[in-house]
Amino acid sequence: MSLITKAPFGQFNGQPVDLFSLSNNSGMVLKVMTYGATITSLQVPSANDEIDDVVCGFDTFDEYFADEYVANSPYFGCAVGRYAARIKDGKFMVNNHQYAVATNDGPNHLHGGVVGFDKQVWNATTYETDAGVGIRLSLTSSDGDEGYPGNLEVEVDYCLTHDNALLINYKGKSDQDTPLSLTNHSYFNLTGFKSDIKDHELQLAASEFLLPDDTNVPVGHVASVGSITDFTAQRSLRSAFNDLENGFEHYYVFDDQSHTLREVACVYEPTSGRKMVVKTTEPGTLFYTGFYTSDALKRSENVRFGQFRALCLETSKYPNGPNISGSPRSVTAAGETYRETTEFQFSW
Repeated sequence: MSLITKAPFGQFNGQPVDLFSLSNNSGMVLKVMTYGATITSLQVPSANDEIDDVVCGFDTFDEYFADEYVANSPYFGCAVGRYAARIKDGKFMVNNHQYAVATNDGPNHLHGGVVGFDKQVWNATTYETDAGVGIRLSLTSSDGDEGYPGNLEVEVDYCLTHDNALLINYKGKSDQDTPLSLTNHSYFNLTGFKSDIKDHELQLAASEFLLPDDTNVPVGHVASVGSITDFTAQRSLRSAFNDLENGFEHYYVFDDQSHTLREVACVYEPTSGRKMVVKTTEPGTLFYTGFYTSDALKRSENVRFGQFRALCLETSKYPNGPNISGSPRSVTAAGETYRETTEFQFSW
C-alpha cells in the first residue's frame, strides 16, 4: 500500500489545488496542499496511544477563505516568502538601490506582501525513500513580484521520516541579489488542542533576542534574556504568561551561529508525553504564542484554535534583516543557491 495519496482539494483562480497525504511506519500522517505549500494537518501518536492533530489547519479548502480566517490572517501552516516576518516601512537597500515592497501590516511589509508565497499554487512531486516519504513543491517568483528584485526559483521539500521527523529543506536561486528568508508558519499544540499551550515546556538555545521598535519591527538592538524571556533551561510557559499579557512574539538569536543543522529548541507536553525537538541551520527563530489568533477558528467542535492555543517556532533570518547591519544571510546573491533546513523531531 502506498504511503502517499493525492486528492483534489479545491480551485484557486482556475488552478486546481491538490491535497497530499503522507504516512510513516509509526502512524504519523502529514497533509500538505499545493496552495501556499501549506501543511493542513499533522497527526502524531501520544504516550496514551491516542493520535491527535497537533497543528492548526482545516479539512476543507473553503475554510481557508472564510471571512473570519481572511480577516484574522494567521498564516496557518503555509510556506512564507520571499521574506518572513516584517520589513520596516516596506523598504530596503540592495547594492545601493532602494526597493519598496508592499506594505500589508500597517506601515510595514509582512510575510512576503499582499500576494506572498502563501497565496499561490505550487507545483508538486512526491517521492519515497528508505528514510521516509516526501513532497517537493516548487514556485517561480518573477522580478518585481511584491517589489522584490530578481527572477527567483524556490523549492520547499517536506519529508516525513520513518523515525518520526518532519524534515523541511528550502532551496532558492535568483538572477539578482535579493532578500530571501523562507519559513513554515505551522502552529503547534502538543495536546492536540485539548487545552491551551500554557503548560507546554520550552527550552531554547538562545540567550539573546532582538528588541522591536514601536511598530513591532527589530531595527538592530539586541537584549539579553531575563527571567521572563529566559528559556535556556526547559521550563513551563505558564509563569511567563503571568508576566506577559500578550504572550510571545520574540525573535530569539541562537547561541550557536554556525550554518549547520543543530538542535536549537525542545517543546514538551506532559499530559500527552509528546516531545518536539527542533533542529535548524537558521540563525534564529520567531517564537509566537498566538495572541492575535481568533477564538472563532476551529477544525471541529472538539478541535478549537484561538488565542494562546498554539505556538510557532518560525526558524528564519532576522526580521527586517535587509535593514540590520550584520544580519546573517538576509540577502541571497545572484546565482548563489539558498539552502536552509529545519527539522521537527517527534517522540512520545
